[in-house]
Amino acid sequence: MAVRLTVTLHELVGELDLFADAWLREKHGVNINLFEILATLAERAPIDITGLAHCLRVTKAAVSKRVPRLVADGWLTATAGEGRRIILELTPKGVELVRIAGGELEAEFTQMLTDPRLDTLRSGTGITPAALNAHLSALTDIVLAKGRTS
Repeated sequence: MAVRLTVTLHELVGELDLFADAWLREKHGVNINLFEILATLAERAPIDITGLAHCLRVTKAAVSKRVPRLVADGWLTATAGEGRRIILELTPKGVELVRIAGGELEAEFTQMLTDPRLDTLRSGTGITPAALNAHLSALTDIVLAKGRTS
């Protein structure tokens, strides 16, 4: 267990991703990388390739390289936008996977939050998903407001 909060958060996200990847492969036959793209599109679409790359923290080239396969596999559509922009949106197949697998995965994570080891107040309630999400969202907003350093 790490002492520093930054290391603990990094470890948690890494372990959650590994859990989600194994779970998604077993239950739905997809990996976390595909699911992250589709889930991001479900939240942000319509979005262009540059915007999706920013959300995923990868290069525009990395997204551009994946798009043709994702279109061919029926997960998303890519249409011409203004100038050279390519606009991405989920297909019904993509929407359905995010809805079903995302809901099931959310339930798995929610169940983890009821583990008695998280009940620091001994009230028997654990951490509510809504409270955790609200705190993490607020923290994300605070980090974004501080801006990136060069």
